[in-house]
Amino acid sequence: MIIKEVYVKTILSKSKVSDYTINPYIGCEHGCTYCYARFMKRFTGHREKWGRFVDVKVNAARLLQHELKKKRSGRVWISGVCDPYQPIEKKYALTRRCLKILSEHGWPITVQTKSPLVKRDLGLLEKFNDIEVGLTITTADDAIRKMFEPKCSPIKDRIETLETLHSAGVKTYAMIAPLLPKAETLVTQLSEKADYVLIDRMNYHYADWVYRKYGLEYAMTNDFFTWKKMELAKALEKEAMPYQLLF
Repeated sequence: MIIKEVYVKTILSKSKVSDYTINPYIGCEHGCTYCYARFMKRFTGHREKWGRFVDVKVNAARLLQHELKKKRSGRVWISGVCDPYQPIEKKYALTRRCLKILSEHGWPITVQTKSPLVKRDLGLLEKFNDIEVGLTITTADDAIRKMFEPKCSPIKDRIETLETLHSAGVKTYAMIAPLLPKAETLVTQLSEKADYVLIDRMNYHYADWVYRKYGLEYAMTNDFFTWKKMELAKALEKEAMPYQLLF
């Protein structure tokens, strides 16, 4: 893993998903096979494989403190093209420092991660008046998870993280995206742990080789995604869990 400390000119960016986004890091140690964020390499000049490099934006907190004074308040998504709680966050705590500043200014926040490390900041998250924390969980089968997300935390750890946050009164959601095989049994595990669920298909082809390697080509078809979407929607309705289909 190549870690480099960098200084950037801005940290609070406009987003098509939310009003703003903050990415404390460039690159992501998780290196998920399907990750759309690898497109960032076209702009950063990295030649390393996705998942083999992380640039640490060491001046992120100082920049954020300055930029918040100039911008109109809006919801901030943390984060769009990296996991804000990837392992390097244990050392640098950039996400925590940015959250502390946003809390002091009263801005609404959406956090999205695959890491139980988010529990470290529970005391800080509880201080927000408007915050939601999402855990991306793509399948209920850890064997499938290891094929597509070998460097990420086990499924049970993510579900337990949702439960901890939800029990503490933090609004939570589960992001079942991209929708992988064996996701259908997630619903009962998420009941009373997530306030709502988002579901999306595989929208990129970076992981096609994984499907072929493990004989999962059937799970790349439109029929698969349509069927699983309907199956999940029916199960969520049975549990009276709000959800949104993104395809």
